[in-house]
Amino acid sequence: MKSVFRMLPAAGIVLAVALAGLPAGAQPQQQAAPALKPGSPAAIAAAKEILAMKNASAMYANAVPNIVQQTKDTLLQTNLNYQKDLNEVAVIVAQKLAGREKEIGDGMAQIYANEFTEQELKDLVTFYKSPLGQKLLASEPRAIQFSMSYMNQWAQQFAEIVNGEFRAEMRKRGKQI
Repeated sequence: MKSVFRMLPAAGIVLAVALAGLPAGAQPQQQAAPALKPGSPAAIAAAKEILAMKNASAMYANAVPNIVQQTKDTLLQTNLNYQKDLNEVAVIVAQKLAGREKEIGDGMAQIYANEFTEQELKDLVTFYKSPLGQKLLASEPRAIQFSMSYMNQWAQQFAEIVNGEFRAEMRKRGKQI
């Protein structure tokens, strides 16, 4: 079970990996990330502690090998004759860039330090260490999973209602769909 906290950034990484192979003109316009002001060392430390408690690193642990694989696959599409070489180079590139996924964690900590004050981050650390915070960390993934399931079920049922309304309105116009 994954929490939304874990799924959303992971989805962002998947999207980035998927878009890596698209020509620049085919990629959707993305809003530029806001400039981040440097957080204090204490704020960054508290943010990193929160991210560790939430096991945030699990969502980007495979970012480097996944992006290397995606890049290799994209290059293979137009350079099939170089398959053996690209397979060998992929191993070299993955080894050379191993560990760079930690930059994601550092960036996330910086974002937290920009979104919350140092005191708020310290208070969050205290909260997550409390019995209720521990319960939240343990129970939130299941609650989010059930919430997502409920939302999907609701959307499916609601789509049937919307479809029925479309059909009814079209029948009023003498058109069967």
